Amino acid sequence: MSATAEWRNIDEAALKGLAQAFAPMLGQGGVVLLEGDLGAGKTTFARALLTALGVSERIKSPTYSLIESYRNGHLDAHHLDLYRIADADELEWLGLADLLDSDSLFLIEWPERGAGALPAADLGFCFEHAGERRNVSVSAHSTRGRDWLRTQDHQP
Repeated sequence: MSATAEWRNIDEAALKGLAQAFAPMLGQGGVVLLEGDLGAGKTTFARALLTALGVSERIKSPTYSLIESYRNGHLDAHHLDLYRIADADELEWLGLADLLDSDSLFLIEWPERGAGALPAADLGFCFEHAGERRNVSVSAHSTRGRDWLRTQDHQP
């Protein structure tokens, strides 16, 4: 049984609001896949989410570094951009296995490039262009993800 939710034709402010709505639950940690074409809103969503979680430092895009990590209170948050990964085996040198623990949040852009080498996802967001706006769908991939979608109000 999977749970899904969808938002259609939202602007950037609503996209940021959606990230803020998900922040309370994702502050517990988890694995979140961020899928979509270039410029579809993945990094905008991740930055807004990290800001809503209280990250006060500059939130950089991990496009060139592949991973940017942040600490806020008890939460370690790791934002990965796998666009430049040619093979999932390349993730080993990132030290991803050393970062895995239950209190960490992983935001993973272009997860299909790391298939087979990534931790199991709780939620998957899919961002699509809708002219100047975006369509966003989210699906649960774990019991925790399903519980989050069922019990939270996610109105942007």
